[in-house]
Amino acid sequence: MLKVSRSRNSGRTPPSTSKDSSPRSNPRPAKASPTSTITSVRDPEIHQSGAWDHKPLLATLATQVGQQIGEADAVLVFDPSAFPKKGDKSVGVQRQWCGRLGKTDNCQVGVFLGYVSRLEHTLVDARLYMPKDWTKDRQRCREAGVPKGTKFRTRHELALEMLDEHGAKLPHGWISGDDEMGRPASFRQELRSRTERFVLAVPSNTVIRNLEVEPPAYSGRGRRRERPFISVKGWCAALSASAWTRIDVRDGSKGPLVTEAVMGRASAKLGTSAGPEERLFVTREKQSDGTHKHDYYLAHAGEAEVTLAELARVAKAEHRIEECLQRAKSEAGLADYQVRTWMGWHHHLTLSLLAVWFLVGATRRGKNPDTRDDGAAGSELDRESADRVAGVSRKRDGSSTRNALAPAKRAGTVLLLQAA
Repeated sequence: MLKVSRSRNSGRTPPSTSKDSSPRSNPRPAKASPTSTITSVRDPEIHQSGAWDHKPLLATLATQVGQQIGEADAVLVFDPSAFPKKGDKSVGVQRQWCGRLGKTDNCQVGVFLGYVSRLEHTLVDARLYMPKDWTKDRQRCREAGVPKGTKFRTRHELALEMLDEHGAKLPHGWISGDDEMGRPASFRQELRSRTERFVLAVPSNTVIRNLEVEPPAYSGRGRRRERPFISVKGWCAALSASAWTRIDVRDGSKGPLVTEAVMGRASAKLGTSAGPEERLFVTREKQSDGTHKHDYYLAHAGEAEVTLAELARVAKAEHRIEECLQRAKSEAGLADYQVRTWMGWHHHLTLSLLAVWFLVGATRRGKNPDTRDDGAAGSELDRESADRVAGVSRKRDGSSTRNALAPAKRAGTVLLLQAA
């Protein structure tokens, strides 16, 4: 078991009592044992220490997520998220698009993997995007503790790495992502080669051929003319009002989430030719000023028939991960760190993802007080953690007694994870 807890003082190295108190005296930190106590998500000593490996924790997290909230038709969502930074020493930092600020600025970018089922949604893994300017500068990488042999990988390659690593642990039927993920045809082709079904957002200027219309008639001379290329925005503008279907996607905090959708057969432009057939899926939602906001997607579902409602459910899953990122930043300190190294960044992100998963479990327990009816909340792992937090001691016969002094004595919330 690896015990992760939050406290003010526990787990910190006490002041040295040695007679030699000069600055040169720098005792080596003790190695972490399998039951090490981590004192705070924001403790710099945790992030900079190389005493623990974040990868087994993320593997265990993926396994727990798949076991506790997994569904066969769940959605894996990939979403890049930026972290504004000052200076040029933080690992992977450079001027690039920062969605948090809405402009190009100095920032780091992480590519996140999220999991969305009807039961719950949470973050599972993240990879730091390393720009080419970084991977080419070996001295800069050494100073930031970047592992030797780290090569430049696109954000889409990082997403595929996480899919290959965790896909088998996470039951799913779909892949989703924003228009940055859906833009390259090569990424969609990689998913297709892995027999993955996907609904990926694309920009409004994505160029396609409309396969719903007949190609121009053959004149009898020269090559046959192909269907003309058109942007997805232009395709949408030519639709009649009756082409749209109203769909109730799911219940929202302010009532049912309602959208209008339409679908057609299309092939995206690849150079001077067109790629394989895909489903062009468009949703629109009415704004307060009476106009409509349109979102465009390219989807692949194989030969199987798929409904508009199902495509809408998958498309809206990407919004769930945006909610997870917002929650992680506001409640789990995801964006609140002052580390510069490769290991420090991954340590902090790992602890934040674990904290989000803990909050998801706490939310589920709040929705279902009877833990016997909830597999996630009723597991021995979560029950032991919850009892310890509440100061409850459980007897052999299953009855329990509460220690009134325990809440005052305890150092902080305890999160137990099985070793991968």
